Amino acid sequence: MATHTKEATAVTETGSGAATIAAGTLCWRVEKGLLEVLIIHRPMYEDWSWPKGKLDPGETTPECAVRETFEEVGLSVTLGIPLASITYPVSSGEKLVHYWAARTERLSPEPDGKEVDRVEWVTPERARELLSNPSDVEPLDALVEAHLAHDLQTWPLIVVRHAKAKPRSSWSRAEGDRPLAATGRRQATAVSRLLQAWNPERVVSSPWVRCVQTVSPYVHQRSAKLKLVDALTEHDAARRPGRARTAVERVIDKRRPVAICTHRPVLPLVFSVISNYMTGPLRALLPVDDPYLAPGEAVICQVSSTNPGRIVSVEQFRAYDD
Repeated sequence: MATHTKEATAVTETGSGAATIAAGTLCWRVEKGLLEVLIIHRPMYEDWSWPKGKLDPGETTPECAVRETFEEVGLSVTLGIPLASITYPVSSGEKLVHYWAARTERLSPEPDGKEVDRVEWVTPERARELLSNPSDVEPLDALVEAHLAHDLQTWPLIVVRHAKAKPRSSWSRAEGDRPLAATGRRQATAVSRLLQAWNPERVVSSPWVRCVQTVSPYVHQRSAKLKLVDALTEHDAARRPGRARTAVERVIDKRRPVAICTHRPVLPLVFSVISNYMTGPLRALLPVDDPYLAPGEAVICQVSSTNPGRIVSVEQFRAYDD
């Protein structure tokens, strides 16, 4: 199973050396106790593959994976665990494709009729026989491994640092009222787009203005439930860190998709709580150096639904880079 972080901005990923960056999903379901995956047939290439496509300008890889899946097979998915990323040669050089697991239930995929003309639900064994690109087996192996470990069915726990705020030096009123800067407002819109890849149903936030403004575009777009928690403010977390830790633990205990938005000084406390639900290798992937996350950046943890309280993957994405 993939446990490494992925840099999400097109600029960063292009810097990896690949000429083309793409993203996609392995949609999965369990029918009569058997794991099945969705494969697609592309008439242009006469091959069998996974739903995937190239990044649009300014798009992150998670957003791309969700969009391409909808465009090619008509499924609105939310991302699960990250799977193996693959590289292979293309005419322009090297292509890098990031994949995620995406569970679907009671939905009928519909090929777009252009890039995709056929779709099939098949067993992993049948998928290995049909897949045209040998590299496409790598994310499938990761998905099957997670399924056997009962770690494929997960829910997202997302930690967001609020977007860029107006400088403290230029703000003379109450610290809790300090709003986002113009850049921060653009970041908040980008944070909303990024969060929709995991679609958390709840947002738990510091009630200070800059945190609320960061998550408001997502809350309004998705009609998510917003809960404001005083313990997650800079002031309260510094004075009573035990209350802040308890607040984070309560969020995890609910076992429902959630995003937590807080401040840079509170992030190490939040990560220290989250680390208790991880193995050592995953714990090592959490940010440890100040400022931990850039404004508008997020850490996405997938928590096992069948092994409660066990975090099985960690990723890190920056929603917007001004």
